[in-house]
Amino acid sequence: MNTSAVVAANLSRRFGPLVAVDQLSFTVERGEVFGLVGPDGAGKTTTLRMLCGLIDPDAGEATVAGHKVTGNLDAVKDAIGYMAQRFGLYGDLTVEENMDFYADLFGILGTERETLKERLLKMTRMADFRQRPAAKLSGGMKQKLSLMCTLLHKPEILFLDEPTNGVDPVSRRDFWEILQELVRGGLTVVVTTAYLDEAERCDRVGLMDKGRMVSCDTPAALKAAIPEPCFAVRGSRLRDVKLALERLPQTSSVEMSGAALHLFIQPDAQVGVLAAAMDAQGFGDLLFERIVPTLEDVLIAEIRRAAA
Repeated sequence: MNTSAVVAANLSRRFGPLVAVDQLSFTVERGEVFGLVGPDGAGKTTTLRMLCGLIDPDAGEATVAGHKVTGNLDAVKDAIGYMAQRFGLYGDLTVEENMDFYADLFGILGTERETLKERLLKMTRMADFRQRPAAKLSGGMKQKLSLMCTLLHKPEILFLDEPTNGVDPVSRRDFWEILQELVRGGLTVVVTTAYLDEAERCDRVGLMDKGRMVSCDTPAALKAAIPEPCFAVRGSRLRDVKLALERLPQTSSVEMSGAALHLFIQPDAQVGVLAAAMDAQGFGDLLFERIVPTLEDVLIAEIRRAAA
């Protein structure tokens, strides 16, 4: 018997002519944080919705917490928590009233309810805001409230769909610290995120594009697996430099990254040859520094490779 927390086997889903998810396969082990990362329209949300039983796949099969999602939906729902992208709680109810409402839905009563509420309020540092209406919470506090309501029935597996989208950096950091504490307690987390720094916090990351899994491994392994050397290029007139580098045959890809360019060159190319070529074109002040690529670099490179 497969002991993985989540198994996706050749999942596919269409919406009319659009193929949202295309023969997607991956596993999530118990007690790990697994991230799905990709551009808008990559199929991340559709994948989560199929795993949670909110929509049916057109083909393939999903197993969650040891249960086939198709045909065992009640058992799956008992084992999971799901946070959608949009805040779905009641703005005119207070923090505590929202928690009580969801506790009623889950059938959590008496001493167990009060114990759970106090533990969650303390963990999220929301105890001082228990009487504040949800509509008057900040974005980060709303996400914490959603998380608390999702955790009330003590799920085995937590599915989070871009939980920190639009949330300030401090609240994002707090949210991830809470997740790490939950994982240390045995929870399994599957999260989609648009933030590559958050993907770095995951045990493993699946890079998605156009409904397919482009690559899947630990963040360190994904960065180490890129065969092309990566360089940070600094200097003046970087937009012109980018255009010039793109015309050189030794260049695999080059993208802006903050105040520098991140340049991938062919494995057999010599960076000195590129530097000389750029010098000959009037770009004599450039500094080429060998770097470890970021996950963003890897995602862009893998998507380009898949397209090619």
